[in-house]
Amino acid sequence: MTEQLLPFEPAPVALFAYMRPDHLARTLQALQADPLAPRTRLYLFLDAARSPAHQAGVDAVRALVKDLQGFAAVECLSRSQNMGLARSIIDGVGQVLHHHERVIVLEDDLVVSPHFLGYMNSALQLYADDEAVASVHGYIYPVNRALPETFFLRGADCWGWATWRRAWAHFNPDGAALLADLRAQGLTSAFDFNGAYPYTRMLEHQIAGRNNSWAIRWHASCFLRGMLTLYPGRSLVRNIGNDDSGTHSATNRDFDVELATTSPRLERLPLRPSDEGTRAVRDYFVRTRWLPRRLLRHVRARWARWRRSA
Repeated sequence: MTEQLLPFEPAPVALFAYMRPDHLARTLQALQADPLAPRTRLYLFLDAARSPAHQAGVDAVRALVKDLQGFAAVECLSRSQNMGLARSIIDGVGQVLHHHERVIVLEDDLVVSPHFLGYMNSALQLYADDEAVASVHGYIYPVNRALPETFFLRGADCWGWATWRRAWAHFNPDGAALLADLRAQGLTSAFDFNGAYPYTRMLEHQIAGRNNSWAIRWHASCFLRGMLTLYPGRSLVRNIGNDDSGTHSATNRDFDVELATTSPRLERLPLRPSDEGTRAVRDYFVRTRWLPRRLLRHVRARWARWRRSA
């Protein structure tokens, strides 16, 4: 079945942007090349400038998407006041899911494969009624081994993802409450991939105001409920934002992947974390011990670009 013949209405895409028109142009160009784009409704959430220094970039982004073509419909929601990335995504995803049962979420530094929309929509359809499944993810780390075509990991993720209204209802924005629950249930080690990845530290930093990550709270919300995210064995998303384009960030190619040239094969899987997938991702974290620290810097840099007005 080709993407054009998808026998149900595609999920809308919510795309969040701020002040990087060159990155956004690449994201949009890749998305427009997807065969399902002409059938897909696009919601653009455009944040307002936090300071006069950012206004030119914000204006360029808004000019870029004016009269945007290539989608079933385009709705621009231009913020009148700066919200920052976390508030913008939490609010925007909620808005879209108020009107739709499903949503696919992208940011302005993610380039997708032409198979992205077909895969995401098919996976959303396949697991629509499985309460244990929280989301579908399009990115996978550049691990050094072959992975299953698709596999589950516990929790959620943030680089090209999709979810349902039923799952987003479990999102808890209260980082302190999430951390308390993880500790009370003795889950902090499991949450950290048995010490391979500092998710708990990231959540502590969010609580302390050292980052403003919505994603660590989404991950923790799903992890605490034992919910799963479906991953592809070959990445359908590439992050182009680690290029020194943001405040306090440096060029970083640690997350680079080659985009899949075919769509991963979808079949219903047992609703449990994949041992093979878990080992591969954990080994990747262990092999690249410096990676968590760099990702923490990446999260803080994204916050610096999108942080809320005082």
